[in-house]
Amino acid sequence: MIKRDLYLNQIRPFIGKDVVKVITGLRRSGKSVLLGLICDEINKPEHSIYLNFESKKNAKFKKNDALYNYVLNKVAGSKDKWYLFFDEIQEVDNWEEVVNSFRVDFDADIYITGSNAKLLSGELATLISGRYVQFVIYPLSFKEFLELNEDKTFDDYLKNGGMPFINNIIGDENAIALYLEDVYNSVVLKDVVKRNNIRDVDLLERIITYVLANVGTTFSATSIAKYFKNERRKVSTDTILNYLKYCEEAYLFYRLKRQDIQGKELLDVAEKYFVVDHGLREAVYGDNMKDIEKILENLVCLELLRRGYTVTVGTLGGKEVDFIGVKNKETIYVQVAYVMSSKSTQEREFGNLKKIEDNFPKFVVTMDAVDMSQDGIKHFHIKDFLMSEIY
Repeated sequence: MIKRDLYLNQIRPFIGKDVVKVITGLRRSGKSVLLGLICDEINKPEHSIYLNFESKKNAKFKKNDALYNYVLNKVAGSKDKWYLFFDEIQEVDNWEEVVNSFRVDFDADIYITGSNAKLLSGELATLISGRYVQFVIYPLSFKEFLELNEDKTFDDYLKNGGMPFINNIIGDENAIALYLEDVYNSVVLKDVVKRNNIRDVDLLERIITYVLANVGTTFSATSIAKYFKNERRKVSTDTILNYLKYCEEAYLFYRLKRQDIQGKELLDVAEKYFVVDHGLREAVYGDNMKDIEKILENLVCLELLRRGYTVTVGTLGGKEVDFIGVKNKETIYVQVAYVMSSKSTQEREFGNLKKIEDNFPKFVVTMDAVDMSQDGIKHFHIKDFLMSEIY
């Protein structure tokens, strides 16, 4: 089992503090394991309650009154702090109210997980405004992948992606493909279709396929609508936007806005979407190796998000900078390409960055083995960039 110190280090300062720790992310990305690691680290079994609401044995606690009374019976009369761990809390009816009651009524340190970004919308935000902190969990980084598989390589990660469970079946390509298809189907059916009462599942799947095909490519809801029109199917842009939003909320896709580097303002047209795990794309859509540059962009995007950057796509004088990352008021710029096999490719990838008139770090990331760094712009092989600690 991997410790996932990236997330534990973020959570540790809040252990024992009067804030609800909310752990969200894609289904099967490791939230339950992380919750268990936190429980083990606190190591107060006699004063801990751990419930996974996807387990049938806990079905009776999906009514919030039943859950409250169960915890009350455990905690009543105790002068000690209690540690409450609730996995997939969204399965509990009106869970926001009962979680807030635990915070108010007991000396409780509360940790919850959920597979939907809407977990923090609406009532919860109102009930415990300023009393929660969110941590988004992603599939394994390349560094984490190597920690679990010291004999594996970047090519293995590039081929299979970072869903944690595949490390139990590494080497069995058929089993990996079957597992990733099952993850995809589970996310779509449970976290998109069921949660949002979608009736036209075929349309949803066609929209998802379109996004998977165009990962890292600038497009709009209007362009998708035109695509469907050419397929003799009329779909409103509002429907497309809603379906895309549902997929984002299930953490299947991440949407990046475009930003004018000179004017600093965000642009509202033609955004980019990236998939949470490129292994899912291969299992569901295929063509990862044919679309290798898109997959490399996807890897870099997810790594920046994983490290806590706010990420946008940059535009400058009609040219594009693949990623602008901002964290703690510091900015980095990243260009991604497959290989720089010609002088013109080098000039394009480095040239866009050279036009940016500030002194923040700038990187070009490719699959080239030769270091082509120039004019203060650092060039990395992608596997070294993913392992680097300099950003």
